[in-house]
Amino acid sequence: MEILQKVCLVLTIIGAINWGLIGLFDFNLVSFLFGEMTMLSRAVYSLVGIAGLINIGLLFIHLDTK
Repeated sequence: MEILQKVCLVLTIIGAINWGLIGLFDFNLVSFLFGEMTMLSRAVYSLVGIAGLINIGLLFIHLDTK
């Protein structure tokens, strides 16, 4: 499970960087690399979204260990 959480954390960081680029420079890295709403870019957006949902669990893990 720890490996899955680390992969999800990396995907969430990638998503955060992409949102930062959109907000600061109006540049969408995912669209630049994979095209505007192609199946591949939709897959990237979906994976980042699912990773973010999985990372919600990281908020509560440390509560269980105390």
